[in-house]
Amino acid sequence: MCGIAGIITPNSKNYAEEIQNMTDAIAHRGPDSTHHVFLENAALGHRRLSIVDLTETGKQPMFSNTGKECIVLNGEIYGYQGLKKKYADYEYRGTSDTEVILAMYEAKGKSLLDELPGMFAFAIWDEEKQELFCARDRFGEKPFYYARGKNGEFIFASEIKAILASGLIKPIVNQAAISHFLQYGYVNAQQTIYSNILTLPPAHFLVFANDEIQQKRYYNLPKNDLKINLSEAKEEFSHLLKNAVQKQLIADVEVGSFLSGGLDSSTIVAMVNKFKSKQTTIIFGYSGEKSELKFAEEIARKYKTNHIEIHENRGDIAEDLKKISPFFDEPFADMSYTPQFKICQAAARHLKVVLSGDVGDELFGGYHFYTVEQEMKDHFSYNNALLKFGLKQFGKFRETSYITKQNSMYKNILDFHQNNVRNYFSKTERNALGIKTDFQQEYSFNINSNSINDIMRVDLEKYVPGNMLMKSDRMAMANSLEVRTPFLDKDFAEFCIQLPDNLKLNSNRDKIILRETMQNYWTENIRNRGKQGFGSSVESWFEEESLIKLSDELLKNSSHKVFNYIDFKTTQKHLNKDKKHWNLLQLAIWAENYKDFI
Repeated sequence: MCGIAGIITPNSKNYAEEIQNMTDAIAHRGPDSTHHVFLENAALGHRRLSIVDLTETGKQPMFSNTGKECIVLNGEIYGYQGLKKKYADYEYRGTSDTEVILAMYEAKGKSLLDELPGMFAFAIWDEEKQELFCARDRFGEKPFYYARGKNGEFIFASEIKAILASGLIKPIVNQAAISHFLQYGYVNAQQTIYSNILTLPPAHFLVFANDEIQQKRYYNLPKNDLKINLSEAKEEFSHLLKNAVQKQLIADVEVGSFLSGGLDSSTIVAMVNKFKSKQTTIIFGYSGEKSELKFAEEIARKYKTNHIEIHENRGDIAEDLKKISPFFDEPFADMSYTPQFKICQAAARHLKVVLSGDVGDELFGGYHFYTVEQEMKDHFSYNNALLKFGLKQFGKFRETSYITKQNSMYKNILDFHQNNVRNYFSKTERNALGIKTDFQQEYSFNINSNSINDIMRVDLEKYVPGNMLMKSDRMAMANSLEVRTPFLDKDFAEFCIQLPDNLKLNSNRDKIILRETMQNYWTENIRNRGKQGFGSSVESWFEEESLIKLSDELLKNSSHKVFNYIDFKTTQKHLNKDKKHWNLLQLAIWAENYKDFI
């Protein structure tokens, strides 16, 4: 895991200071070393976190054996040893996974993406073609940002802060991104908070040549559901998951695991146990708060792990927010980012690489709202306009069920999912705040608005890269830690995506395929668990005097820069120590962090 940066421009050697500033800005992503390469029309920079091939032959920027291509890579190519054997005609100089991409590029060109596994964001400068080829992994685990500089330079980096550090661009705030943030609490993965700094979306590649940018999708989520019974599904699920975990254990440093005591992290630890007799697990919890420590301890005992429990007092929330929020570069309202930072901070004292159980809910059907959506779909009034109208009228005089109300209010389960689930501000409320522009995401498939599986696909292309993987990458990299996500192994994820939804959930059970396959690997208490989210509530955090003071300093000051973008008077109506207040506070903290740029 590393940080990459580059400036494509004539006379690139004149940009030594700019590329140095860029790599300095992302030093946390790679504290082990920094290197730069200057070609006539390309300056490439790299910050290294040494994981595979710790020697000098693994350093980047890395030239191909012909010297015609030069690559900077952020990420890991799982199973690269097999690819190295397949592309054995290439004359390798080291043992890194980075060099395998160069071998594939020489053999296949841009079509290498068809078989490249893992999490990655890379850029290859082709000196012969005078062309830059960039790509990002299928699910968006690793970030990639780019912009055009004031003199026409093409600038790219792993984080927005590196592009800003170049001094070559004056950012313009993106109203559509603010709208998306106010609705969902994060900036969409297909845009950034700035209209003139762009993100390369997941599953896309980009070519910069002849002063033109071409961007194209190279991968689509599988659309059709499999026809498979539970017995067959369990066998394939187990086989693919073992393969995924085994591949992600490859490193020249120790690989540990986050262990929360939930179903997903317990599953990862159980699979690791098949390949490592001794493993390190780690959990973080705030002292005195509801936590999963006892469940994690059960799994740790079962698999005899070197288990590390980190207990911390809550501390000053406002100071934590001011310290941690700059790592995002954009407004971000997920409350769990502060504990995520702290577990990564603790893990980094012992490990360089950890496995995570992220994305299990989206692949196996673990969220409660998926069950609600299934109940809505099964309700007698679903997709019946006449019944919906009648029930809506009836509800004016007699109390009706939650499912009935939601069916009356929303056109279908997709409408409910997009405009109710994990929402902060409605369109009407955003308009009142002065935000009139919305962002419409493009998906790799045509959505069936009545399909639970398609709603999970929506989450995989929207919430997962925009929120979950953004949080995982930034909080881990802030602490120079690499986090790997076995559930996003291409073969395993594709299998789970295509499982029929009746093998994932019904009105009584969630994560059916996971529970049926893995139940014997868990303890009794784990088997009987439901989902437990982050323990604290927004309301309890707003009881802290320091947080209210921070809120008042930012949100009750009409001259603060955040009010260049949202209406001050309307904002005051929403400062009620609830999730909307929290959302607005995160927007104001971002504006404060970047007041010198906006």
